[in-house]
Amino acid sequence: MTLSKLSFRNMQRSVKDYAIYFFTLVIGVAIFYVFNAIGGQAAMMQVSSSRNDIVELLNTTIFGVSILVAIILAFLIVYASRFLMKRRNKEFALYMLLGMGKGKISAMLITETVFIGIGSLLVGLAVGIGLSQLMSALVVNLFEADMSAYRLSISGKALLMTIIFFAVMYLIVMLFNSASVSKMKLIDLINSGKKSEKVRLKNPILCVLIFIASALCLGDVYYQVIWNYGQHSQMKIIFFIVLACLATFFVFWSVSGLLLRVVMSVKKSYFKGLNAFTFRQISSKVNTMVFAMTIICLLLFVTICSLTAAFSIRNSLNTNLKNLCPADAEVEMYEAADLEKIYADCGYDIKDGFKEYVNFNTYTDPSLTLEKPLGEHVYEIQSNFKFLDFGVKEEIIKLSDYNDLMSLYGKERQELSEDEYILICDYSFMKEIRDKAMAEGSEITVFGRELKSKYNECLDGFISIGAQHLNIGVYIVPDDVVSEDNINKNYFIGNYAGESRADIEKAEQIQRERKEAVYEYAVAANIFLTFNSKADIYEAATGLGAIVAFLGLYIGLVFLIACGAILALKELSESVDSKSRYEMLRKIGVEEREINRSLFRQTGIFFLIPLLLAIVHSAFGMKFTVQVMETLGTDGMWKSIIITAIIILLIYGGYFLITFFNSKRIIKG
Repeated sequence: MTLSKLSFRNMQRSVKDYAIYFFTLVIGVAIFYVFNAIGGQAAMMQVSSSRNDIVELLNTTIFGVSILVAIILAFLIVYASRFLMKRRNKEFALYMLLGMGKGKISAMLITETVFIGIGSLLVGLAVGIGLSQLMSALVVNLFEADMSAYRLSISGKALLMTIIFFAVMYLIVMLFNSASVSKMKLIDLINSGKKSEKVRLKNPILCVLIFIASALCLGDVYYQVIWNYGQHSQMKIIFFIVLACLATFFVFWSVSGLLLRVVMSVKKSYFKGLNAFTFRQISSKVNTMVFAMTIICLLLFVTICSLTAAFSIRNSLNTNLKNLCPADAEVEMYEAADLEKIYADCGYDIKDGFKEYVNFNTYTDPSLTLEKPLGEHVYEIQSNFKFLDFGVKEEIIKLSDYNDLMSLYGKERQELSEDEYILICDYSFMKEIRDKAMAEGSEITVFGRELKSKYNECLDGFISIGAQHLNIGVYIVPDDVVSEDNINKNYFIGNYAGESRADIEKAEQIQRERKEAVYEYAVAANIFLTFNSKADIYEAATGLGAIVAFLGLYIGLVFLIACGAILALKELSESVDSKSRYEMLRKIGVEEREINRSLFRQTGIFFLIPLLLAIVHSAFGMKFTVQVMETLGTDGMWKSIIITAIIILLIYGGYFLITFFNSKRIIKG
């Protein structure tokens, strides 16, 4: 029989042994292709030229991450090959007893690797091509592409990259298998499976002390990073993260020593059914995988946070763009000058091209600084914003100008009595502090006039268009309060004339051309001027949202696959080693149903242990992420958490089920 025929028959006979290996390869190939094909899809659907740079940046970023992904998948393939080699030790021993040399065994394994590699590559590419068509909907949503130009397509670049990367991975596996075969000894192959790892009971007192110390350490890290993070430098935060990783390791180390002791102490439960056997098996697995459990737990933590944050940031940016960018363009000047005059000096009419607009000033009162209205609460802000200038003057706007602006924005107008003011703020942390201060006393003095707040809290609001909640406070006061000698900024905000997308784009282009000339004039006159447009804000937000969403999905999915595959392969390897133990259970009369129940509990607890601690980490980690993301917004956080949970259930749960059914088949022989 030729080696190719023997290899093919071996694969047919061991097709179920290859299930996890094949499943991991197919998902890896599919994900690798899908994300590297995004650029081609965006180009096919005629993404606007202004967003081509974003697509190029996304392609470059994904390519860089793909190298990391390839390394992770290569590690998984080698790890899976170790399981398959171990599964077939008796088979290799038989070949050697029949006179087959190590060279032929190695050649047979190389042939099998080529067969399974080609098969998984073809299936994975087919799945990836199908999924990439679904990804088109996300591309359209993110880049506002022309869906009418969509057609079924295959990215040649992504296809070539996938084939090259995985060909290199399979070559590494071939070299690894050849090296493993060269080190084989017949006596070791024959005796494989007879050696069993002893369950070493660790000192319970030491385990309890280390567990308590690790838990307290994690609690302190949670507090320092989440509730006290403003007082720490970046290096200190990194130190706390490293400390949390070490504490996680010692939690698993102590649990591995306590798990069996705790169960054994409850004798009624321990000696019930197969519980003694079940928990000894679990304890043995956890004892031999403390470091691996730590890595898996941390990867799951990163997966949960990256997926949730990616979906939430994308949802928030979409909401922000609708709510925070209600006008087409804004010109802002930080001097007591007239924007209309500056444009006129450059030969332009600033109003030209706009169907509606407002031109207004904001003011400052030297006596009204950020520190004054906050009272004692200024110390709370100082602890979190050390570099914030508390001597900066508060921004003030006339009521009539504010109402004109709100009419343009399509938002609610306000009314004030002669002794009232309104404070608007949408930066959540500052709003919370300001609300506390206003609850204790809201009187302020503006240009010599004493005013009280119309409301007992800040109103959620802003005056400048943008994509983030960055307004730390603007005071709305009656018109006659303001002194025209204290102009702070001059704003021009408006909507372009024209209804069609082409008209808007043409108006945007005209404004950009004028902006260049006005900028040169402003620089020469030592005037600081900024220009914002809805188009620019949308493109910047779209780029950030696309990169965060795609990278979060990419990294999260790959890490999730890695966790599931490592646990699955370890469990299957343990099932191979424990086969004789299950045979002994059958000989003493244990029913198959009880054996299957024990195996299900072992597999479930084995998969659940790192996930539970990862969820605890994530609960606090997401609180920290929310604080970091507060300027971007956290809209749809619960929706993002639910989507993340479904993804974990499908992939991680899929690995659990495949592992259980394959383990059940292995122990049945």
